[in-house]
Amino acid sequence: MPDKTVREAQSWVTTPFDIALSISKSLAEKVIVAKVDEDLWDLGRPLEKDCSLELLDFEEPEAKKVFWHSSSHVLGYAMERYLNCKLSIGPPLEGGGFFYEADTDGRAVAEDDYSSLEAACKELTGQKAPFQRLVVAKDDAVEMFSYNPYKATILKDKVPEGGFCTVYKCGDLIDPCRGPHIFNTNRVKALAVTKNSAAYFQGKAENASLQRVYGIAFPNNDLMKQWKQFMEQAAQNDHRNVGKQQSLWMFHEFAPGCSFFYPHGARIYNTLISFIKTQYRKRGFDEVMTPNVYHHKLWEQSGHWQHYSENMFKIEIEKEIHSLKPMNCPGHMLMFASKNHSYRDLPMRFADFGVLHRNELSGSLQGLTRVRRFQQDDAHIFMRTDQIESEVESALEFVQYVYDIFGFQFYLNLSTRNPEKYLGDLSVWDDAESRLRKAMCKFCNIPLDFVDFEDKTVPYDGSPGCIKTFKKLVELGKYEKPLQYWVLNPHDAAFYGPKIDIQVEDCMKRKHQCATIQLDFILPERFKLSYIMSPQEREAREAAGQGGGVDGVAANTRPVVVHRAILGSVERSLAVLTEHWAGKWPFWISPRQVIVVPVAHEHDEYANSVRQKFHDAGFYTDADLGDNSLPKKVRNAQLAQYNFILVTGSAERENGTVAIRTRDGGQHGEKKVEEVLSWLEELRSTHSKEH
Repeated sequence: MPDKTVREAQSWVTTPFDIALSISKSLAEKVIVAKVDEDLWDLGRPLEKDCSLELLDFEEPEAKKVFWHSSSHVLGYAMERYLNCKLSIGPPLEGGGFFYEADTDGRAVAEDDYSSLEAACKELTGQKAPFQRLVVAKDDAVEMFSYNPYKATILKDKVPEGGFCTVYKCGDLIDPCRGPHIFNTNRVKALAVTKNSAAYFQGKAENASLQRVYGIAFPNNDLMKQWKQFMEQAAQNDHRNVGKQQSLWMFHEFAPGCSFFYPHGARIYNTLISFIKTQYRKRGFDEVMTPNVYHHKLWEQSGHWQHYSENMFKIEIEKEIHSLKPMNCPGHMLMFASKNHSYRDLPMRFADFGVLHRNELSGSLQGLTRVRRFQQDDAHIFMRTDQIESEVESALEFVQYVYDIFGFQFYLNLSTRNPEKYLGDLSVWDDAESRLRKAMCKFCNIPLDFVDFEDKTVPYDGSPGCIKTFKKLVELGKYEKPLQYWVLNPHDAAFYGPKIDIQVEDCMKRKHQCATIQLDFILPERFKLSYIMSPQEREAREAAGQGGGVDGVAANTRPVVVHRAILGSVERSLAVLTEHWAGKWPFWISPRQVIVVPVAHEHDEYANSVRQKFHDAGFYTDADLGDNSLPKKVRNAQLAQYNFILVTGSAERENGTVAIRTRDGGQHGEKKVEEVLSWLEELRSTHSKEH
């Protein structure tokens, strides 16, 4: 057990639930799932041998996923019972909750169906139906689900020939599933159907169209109440609503997946890009510009045509197939390959804000978060192998700088090689992963190796057990508290290189994927990129048996490429920032920074002169010269989210001052216009979170 206690158990008889019950009844009722030797385990599944055992409650992220996965089975039962449908898949969602897809024989699920589905779910949860795990041979499973073409297809594709799979029975529902699951359905105390949509089977447009029903569930009613309050707040701050209220952006059926930016929205968009461009100049990036349309042969060379062509917009030009670019990297490879390079030239950092197009399915399009036309703060860094560590450290510092200004907490995950799906030399992968680990440990202020409770020196590798041990050592004062504990995501790297996944957490504790740092060994090979090695590097490669050069040139070798983005999609980042700030834009990025409000019309001329001074200083400034009363003008300005409201009357005109108010109702007294200009310039240049 985690507290180092040892409990007796009988193999193939004692279950984790029995252990929990032997500790206390309240624990047995609270625990969601077990973890046996780092593997998630059904509470009702007998233990097989001596093991380490953890009992996870709903507070643990892994337990939440199990709980919501089990809840999706409850929803699947209700859908089969009420809709008489053929089920497809029902996974938990990263952001919480779950869905189940089903073929309803052409019947569209409607909001009117929600209460009936919830009633059927409640019927099953009231039965306290256990989740029973069965191990079945592939052939038997395919025959068992022959009535359901979706389940049968998944089994045929996913289970190896001659292999076995697990099937779970829950009430009258029988479902092929890896598990694990909660102890019984009565653990689900509150469940709600939240929305529905259409979706293609396996996400492919040529497959059958299914109905997808979403839900949320909790182990008690209080959590459901909290979730509903959270969703009300989220709906209020939804970027689509804020965009409409503040006249920032719009969408139209004539351009699905493409956003229209009004003047005030364009101000935010351009300020965000300018912010990143300013950092590029300071951090040694060179901005490049590349074409929007390429011949299909480029994508064949890069490998995207084979793996990504269905997501590309294709154009026929003079009987040849071209496409709009969905990413910038192949164009940057062509630019690097167009010249000869020496080791002294590296690293080279290309940055590009070119417009990208991806042919996303219409059903997946959503506001600014899932679009077909967008821009990225895309960069590709060409480097020597020995520069990986320093460049990754620099990229992580860049991420931290930007996200600190935004007020984001962020989390790092290292995705490593999948032994069955990787290209390139194993030693190169191992070296790159080692360098990424070093860079992440240095950034997070974590030692590469530490002494555990058994006086053994062990590497910090981001695994759950390692993190748990190191956290305890930190709590005991053995090591300094790190910036964060980076997490290992084993075998999840793309086939062309390891990567650092970066998730941001907004003010509502929601996780978003924006930034990425991805190593790539394959594109340099496909495009035959090379540089002249230093004498020392050449000697080292020859000594390691890696001499001989490339492309027939003994003095040359391949660079490593890092794909790097901080914002990722600018559109998606704007959506996240809108909701994170609830539409209350910080002064430096605000599209409505200053409004001048005269007390009466006799002060309009002075108000206009003040407005002009702030406008000339580069601030977005308006003047309200209408007929409303002063309180009404101030209130309107606050609702419109002007950061500063400058009131002018007789005294201000005579003194060359303004009376300062802010959108939160604060009053900052009377100040000289020049003094206010200096103050606001400081707020803007420092990207202050104030005001």
